[in-house]
Amino acid sequence: MCRWAAYLGKEIFIEEVVIVPGHSLVHQSQEAEEAKTAINADGFGLAWYDHRAEPGLYRDVLPAWSDPNLRAIARQVKSGLFLAHVRASTGSATSRDNCHPFVHKGWSFMHNGQIGGFDQFRKKADMLIPEALYGERRGATDSEVLFLLMQAGIEAGQDAVQALSGAVRVLEDLSKAHGGTPHMRLSAAFSDGTALWAARYASDAHAPSVYYRWSHTRRGWAVVSEPLEHGEGDWTELPAGHAAKFVGDRVEILRFTPSAPR
Repeated sequence: MCRWAAYLGKEIFIEEVVIVPGHSLVHQSQEAEEAKTAINADGFGLAWYDHRAEPGLYRDVLPAWSDPNLRAIARQVKSGLFLAHVRASTGSATSRDNCHPFVHKGWSFMHNGQIGGFDQFRKKADMLIPEALYGERRGATDSEVLFLLMQAGIEAGQDAVQALSGAVRVLEDLSKAHGGTPHMRLSAAFSDGTALWAARYASDAHAPSVYYRWSHTRRGWAVVSEPLEHGEGDWTELPAGHAAKFVGDRVEILRFTPSAPR
C-alpha cells in the first residue's frame, strides 16, 4: 500500500514535509508503520502549485530514498499547496505513467488502496471513461481510472466529493460483479489549486489511514497517511467513511458513503 502527504498553507519548501521530518514521506518509503508493507519502492511523485493554474508534476520510478533529483527539487521549490506520493504497486507495472499524483487541467489526485480484482474488469472500467477524457488515460492503474471518472463527474457539474463518491461507487460495483475482495479500499487527496480534500473509505473494516494537523508555526495544514513525527499527539485521524475539505485555516468534515442506497 502506498503512502502520501499533502500540504496547504503558507509557502514552505517541499522538503519540510517530504524530507526533513523524522517520519517524513521519504522515511515512510522505507519504514511505513500503518501499511501492509513497510517498503514503498515502486516510484514516487510530486504535484505542486505556484504561478500557473495547472500544477507542476515530477514523477519517477526510482525509490524515493535513492533519487537525488527529488531531494534537490524538494530543497529548492517552495509552494503553498502540494501533493507527494510514494508507491507500492498492487500489480501494475512500475512506470512513470503509473506513478501518482495524476493531473488534469488544474486538478491533482493521489490514491492509496486497491479495487479488488481490477485486472479482471479493467476493460469494462476503461470503457466508462468519457471519450473527451480517454486521451488522458496514460497508464494501467485502477487509481488513474478512478481519477478520470471523478473528473467526468466534475465536468458534469458535481462537486469534488460527489464526483469521487460516484466514481468509487461505480468501480466498487464492478469489483463486486467481476472482481474480488476487498472490493474497495481508499485514502485519497486531491486539489483544484485552491482547496485541498482528503477522503477515507473501505468496503470492509480496513480503510487506509488518514491524519491531518494544523500548524500554527507554518500557518498550514498537513494531511498525511501517517504522522510526520513520532510522539506528536495533536494529529487528528479522519474517520472512515468521511471526507475533509481544507480551505485557508478551516476544515469541513463531510460524510463519504459511496455504497449508500441509491
